[in-house]
Amino acid sequence: MHDDDLVIVGAGPYGLSVAAHAAARGLGVRVHGRVMRSWRDMPPGMLLKSEPWASDLSDPAGVYRLASYAAARGVPAEHGVPLPAGFFAAYGEWFARRAVPAVDPRAVVAVRPRPDGGFTVTTEDGQEAGARTVALALGAAPFADVPAALRPLMPHRASHSGDHADLAAFADRDVTVLGAGQAALETAVLLAELGARARVVARSRRLVWNTVPPPLRRGVREAVLAPHTGLGRGWRNLLYARAPGVFRHLPGPTRERVFGTALGPAGAWWLRRRFEAVSDVRLGRTLVAAAPAGPRGDRVRLVLADGSGSGAPVTEVETDHVIAATGFAPRLDRVEVLPEDVRGALRTVGTGGAPEVSGHFESSCPGLFLAGLLTAPAYGPAMRFVYGAAYTAERLVRGVERRLGAVRRSAAVPGTRSGTRPSGAGAPARG
Repeated sequence: MHDDDLVIVGAGPYGLSVAAHAAARGLGVRVHGRVMRSWRDMPPGMLLKSEPWASDLSDPAGVYRLASYAAARGVPAEHGVPLPAGFFAAYGEWFARRAVPAVDPRAVVAVRPRPDGGFTVTTEDGQEAGARTVALALGAAPFADVPAALRPLMPHRASHSGDHADLAAFADRDVTVLGAGQAALETAVLLAELGARARVVARSRRLVWNTVPPPLRRGVREAVLAPHTGLGRGWRNLLYARAPGVFRHLPGPTRERVFGTALGPAGAWWLRRRFEAVSDVRLGRTLVAAAPAGPRGDRVRLVLADGSGSGAPVTEVETDHVIAATGFAPRLDRVEVLPEDVRGALRTVGTGGAPEVSGHFESSCPGLFLAGLLTAPAYGPAMRFVYGAAYTAERLVRGVERRLGAVRRSAAVPGTRSGTRPSGAGAPARG
């Protein structure tokens, strides 16, 4: 079985960026997945919340930026002007054609470490291939978080916001959206604009809206007080954006807490006026229970409690469908491509089940690298956004080169067989 130097599982912004850097370094790289799948499958009308200049995929020469793609198509990529998610997906496909070796669209269903230090990668059609190293760039979809009360009702009466490529089927229906972040608020707006009776239910007692971004070029005082970053304005955001390597050295519980609280739920400034179309907004409410309702059981009855603990009576809402825009939980138990024993043996951050990674994004399983949302509890909020792809790609590929070099050196040690794992090679990766 021929082993590729690096097999990348996932063809979104992180997977493609890692592939571009690996190919430019002369590594034998293979990428699996549907290019920009989650972005292509967003409902029509959704817009990027990030600024265009903070939404580049990464190639070593910086040739294939979003602005270059936009200029070639006569589309302005301007600060403060949101771009359609579909346009961003098309940009990723353009990037893949130019900077990445051919992408294999087959999904990977299993990645298994081998005794000799490599990996066996199995695709959805049962074909097996070998890899010296593997990078998992799984995106957000495997980590969709849905309240336990709704799970028995999925998929017909309840769903996650990431499940929908089109909301048109909900026109003229009563739909309840759970959450107070951009995904919840934009989903509710799109539903209302399609003619649905959209309702928002959130634990937050008030909605938070981002402010209109000031110009990129400002006076010295304004720039010092609130510097622009790829994650928003402010010095704390600057730390998250520019120094994820520093963040990684914080204590595990601290990183876990910051991941859960930083850059909390907020709507984009350009959505606020459109949100007036959503007339039923119930804040400070917690979902207690959900059950089928209606004569045929094709509706949902939600039981809501006052989240403040004030003793206010519970209320009930009957709706046709519930969309949980309740975020993503990057935990190892949701990484189904890895065998359970491998997942259970990996080092984690804090107690939430997210994986720890080295300074080169290598997990504690030698040769297994991680990228994207799954590394956000370790490296900080930047890894929740496309903006973190450049930092990740450069360092991860360097880590792959180091790992390949270590394997080749061990193979050359007298008295060992080529490809066997030397004593101590099963120890956690260092940084």
